Amino acid sequence: MVVMAIALLISTPTLVVLSSIFTHTGDVWSHLVDTVLLRYVLNSLWLMMGVGIGVLGIGVSTAWLVTLCRFPGAKLFEWALLLPLAAPAYLLAYAYTDVFEYFGPVQTTLRLWFGWSSTNDYWFPNVRSLWGAIVMLSLVLYPYVYLLARVAFLDQALCTMEASRSLGRGPWKSFFTVALPLARPAIATGVSLALMETLNDFGTVQHFGVETFTTGIYRTWFSMGERIAAAQLATCLLLFVFGLILLERWSRRQARYYQTVGRNQTLSTYHLRGWRSLLAMTICTVPVLLGLVIPVGLFTNMTLNNLERTVNRNFWQLSQHSLILATLTAAIAIALSMIMAYGVRLKPTWGMRFGTRLSAMGYAVPGSVIAVGTLIPVARFDNWLDAHMRSLFDISTGLLLSGTIAALIFAYLVRFLAVSFGAVESSLIKIKPTLDDASRSLGQTPSRTLLKVHAPLMSGGLLTGIMLVFVDVMKELPATMVIRPFNFDTLAVYVHRYAADERLVEASAPALAILLVGLLPVIALSVQITRSRAR
Repeated sequence: MVVMAIALLISTPTLVVLSSIFTHTGDVWSHLVDTVLLRYVLNSLWLMMGVGIGVLGIGVSTAWLVTLCRFPGAKLFEWALLLPLAAPAYLLAYAYTDVFEYFGPVQTTLRLWFGWSSTNDYWFPNVRSLWGAIVMLSLVLYPYVYLLARVAFLDQALCTMEASRSLGRGPWKSFFTVALPLARPAIATGVSLALMETLNDFGTVQHFGVETFTTGIYRTWFSMGERIAAAQLATCLLLFVFGLILLERWSRRQARYYQTVGRNQTLSTYHLRGWRSLLAMTICTVPVLLGLVIPVGLFTNMTLNNLERTVNRNFWQLSQHSLILATLTAAIAIALSMIMAYGVRLKPTWGMRFGTRLSAMGYAVPGSVIAVGTLIPVARFDNWLDAHMRSLFDISTGLLLSGTIAALIFAYLVRFLAVSFGAVESSLIKIKPTLDDASRSLGQTPSRTLLKVHAPLMSGGLLTGIMLVFVDVMKELPATMVIRPFNFDTLAVYVHRYAADERLVEASAPALAILLVGLLPVIALSVQITRSRAR
């Protein structure tokens, strides 16, 4: 019952948004359909298509090079290519806008070198555009494809590749006809994850002026004051996400992928020399350089050169706010995940499994959708309680949950519970059921067994879950922008606000803090992968 209650509570925002499609909104929805809805749909589709192509090209090519080719720096790139995952796309958008704008260093240098006086003398691409958003999102989301594709290439059977070579196929033909088809499920999963994060993005598309569903939801809610219309826009975005999941599964519904030899055998590698080696190094260097090194260098330079304006009292207060939210959310998420995972272990019924999967669905739902789905029931509860207390005791309770930290943390839990649950579940299933029996035979209750036996054995998974949720909360922007309490900003909100006002220097220290915190789980993941392959 406890597990089902948690699952129902966590899934409430998604169900509320879906139910809003049947609510009448008068002329508001008709106005949205006639004016902006088509633009939201087309921009979202173009954005997904561009990012899909970008992450596919970067992720698969780099994964193949570092896995089956040998060239200078290949071992370094194995983990370095994961690092851009730590950088939110909106931070890259702010950094490169400052670099490529008219008064930025690039255009200023070009005018100085060639004697140009204004843009009438030359043409320069506008980074604040749809293609700019595609580039920013591709640079930070390709690690999803890279990681899963690399694991798939590592797991491919040695005899399969050797058979391809024995039939006279070179590296390129073996890649396209053997390795790539076998890795297709993993690559499709990575692309799907990247596209879900694309639909969730708010800061990048808002800063670049690209009208998508996320910006439309925010504008409809705050500028027009139409909650139901915003919920219906969120429903459209949610249908996009569900359609993406179903399309990926349908595309490989009849495909089967088998390996004939164990994964512990070492694949033969291609040794690259000369221009091929240089090309491989360039292909692997560019994503890391553009996706992390340049933004970190830019924000570090701004912070150090303007310490009094950047690392001030306001910065420490914002850091405290973000740390409080991230710590509380991570602690609650890991506790709920342990309860749910252990509940399924004790009673692995269909209903229990369905409930846990339903509650884990939130990670596929964009933050703006979760924000709308959280505020509507919270506001209804506050209004119901206030009316009830007025009628019975003539006391006004006001807004107890709306615009509070509690509501914001709840939205975070809906969004990121799946992250901690996955880490806990993967650790729990490795513990033999005989330990449960032994503990119960010694008179221990299920709860004491979980705390005294399982928790110590799952310490690595618990730490991973806490760390991942902590970092995700630190970076989260759409839900925080909508739900946060009045005068309670976080590092992410502060960076977004000042970047929008073209005051990137003031935003540099918070942006750098977000980047450095985000590096922690990525580095830990890289170390874990390296150790697992060395065994």
